[in-house]
Amino acid sequence: MTNSTATARLDAIEQSALVASGALSAAELADACSKRIDALNPLLRAIVDTPRSPAPPSSGTGPLVGVPFVVKDVLPWPGLRWSMGSRLFATNVTQRQTPLGKALVRAGLHCAGKSAMSELGLLASTETLLAGVTHNPWDLSRSPAGSSGGSAAAVAAGIVPIAHANDGGGSIRMPASSCGVFGFKPSRGRILPPGFSASDLLTLTTDGCLSRSVRDSALFLSLLEDSSSGLEPMGFVRAAATRRLRVASYTRTMWGALPEPAVLSAHAETVALLRGLGHHVEETPAPDFEPALADALLLIGGAAVADIVQAQDRARHEPVQRWELEPFTWSLVDDYLARGPAALASARTALTRASQAYRAACAGFDVVLTPTLAREPWPVGYLSPLLAPELLRPRIAECIAYTPIQNVVGAPAMSVPLTVSERGLPIGMHFAAALGDDATLLGLAYELEQAQPWKDRWPPYSIPALEAER
Repeated sequence: MTNSTATARLDAIEQSALVASGALSAAELADACSKRIDALNPLLRAIVDTPRSPAPPSSGTGPLVGVPFVVKDVLPWPGLRWSMGSRLFATNVTQRQTPLGKALVRAGLHCAGKSAMSELGLLASTETLLAGVTHNPWDLSRSPAGSSGGSAAAVAAGIVPIAHANDGGGSIRMPASSCGVFGFKPSRGRILPPGFSASDLLTLTTDGCLSRSVRDSALFLSLLEDSSSGLEPMGFVRAAATRRLRVASYTRTMWGALPEPAVLSAHAETVALLRGLGHHVEETPAPDFEPALADALLLIGGAAVADIVQAQDRARHEPVQRWELEPFTWSLVDDYLARGPAALASARTALTRASQAYRAACAGFDVVLTPTLAREPWPVGYLSPLLAPELLRPRIAECIAYTPIQNVVGAPAMSVPLTVSERGLPIGMHFAAALGDDATLLGLAYELEQAQPWKDRWPPYSIPALEAER
C-alpha cells in the first residue's frame, strides 16, 4: 500500500505524528496528498486550484505540522485563485494572507489547494457556472450540499484529513451531513476574523472546519481562537465529557414541516442513543418562527452581494456585467435594490425576533437536537443557480431547514455523522448549545464518536474504498 493510500486513512493528528516521529517527512505527506488529488479530483471536482510548484516542507512548528488541508475558496491564500466561486473573480489570484491564514500556517498545516463552493456562498449546493458541479463521494448523482461542498467532499473522499470551511447559515453543517463527516460551527467571536469588510451576512458567518475525527476539529478550532473576543477561552477539548446533559429534541423544520421518513428514523435512533448514554432527552415543540425569516435571510444575502457589485463598479472601467454573476445571484441583488434599506431594517428585526423565539423555546436545556437536513442528500441540479427564482427560493427554504438559526443567535452547533440510510446515504444529526458553550458540544461529540464510530465508514468514491476494490 502506498503512502498515498495509507495516509488517507489517518486523521490529521495521526499524520502529524508521523512527521514528528520522522516516519514521514512533510514533503512526503504533501506528495501523497497530491497523488490523491490527481486520482479522485477529476471525478469529484472538490478542489478548484492547487499550488503551481511543488510544496516546500512546512515552515510551521505547530501541532499539525506537515498536514495537508484545503482552504475554501472564500478565503484568500497567497499564490492561489480567490474566486469565491464566481466568474466575477475568475482571474483573481491573490498574495494576501489574513490573520486566520497566518494562524493556520503557524499550526504547521500545508495548503494543498482551494476547495469548491457555491457562488459567493449563497446556495446550499456546490455547482457553479465557473467551476461546474462538485459531486458527492457517496453518490455521484447527489450534491455534497454547500456552500462548503468542496471541503466536505475532499475530506469524505480521504483526499485530505481536514478542510477549512465557513458557515453563514449551515455551510459547514449541511455538507457535513451530506458527505458523512464531522462539521462544527463555532460560537460567534470564537475564531479569528477572516479580515473582510463588515456586513450583516458576515455577522452571521464564522470560520471552522470539516474533519473525519472529533479531535481534529477540536485541535483545529483551538489553534484559531480569538483571545480578544470576550468569550471564555476553550482551548483544546481532548476527551468526552462526564456531565449528563439535558437535551431538547424536535424534528419540525424552521418552516413547520416534517423531514423525510429516513431522517425521522435517524433522529429517533439518535434519541435512543443519547438516552442509552444517560442523557435526559425531552421532546419539545419547535420554536415558532415567522415566515418572514426565510425572506430576511435571502435579503441579507442580496444586500451583501449588492455591496460587492457596487465596490467592483467603482474599481473598474465598466460596471459588473450580467453574465459575470449567476442568475440566482442577480435575482437577490435585484430584489434588494428594488426594496431598499427599509427592507434590510425589517430583515434585521425579523432576525431579532427569531433569536428571541429560539432562546425562549430552548431555555433550561444544555443542548438542542434536531436533524441537520430534512432530507437525504439532494440530486445535482435541485439547487441549480440557473433555476427560476420562484422555483429555487422554496427549495432553498426546504434545504436550510434547521441550521440558520444558530447563525442568527451566534450559538455553536455541529453535525455528527451518526447514520447511513437504507439507500446508503449519510444523514447527520445536529446539536447546538448556548453562545460560548462550544466545549460542551465537543465533549458530547467525543462521546457519540466512541459510542457509534464512523472512522472506518468510507463512501464508494474515496481513496480507501477504491483501494479495497483492487
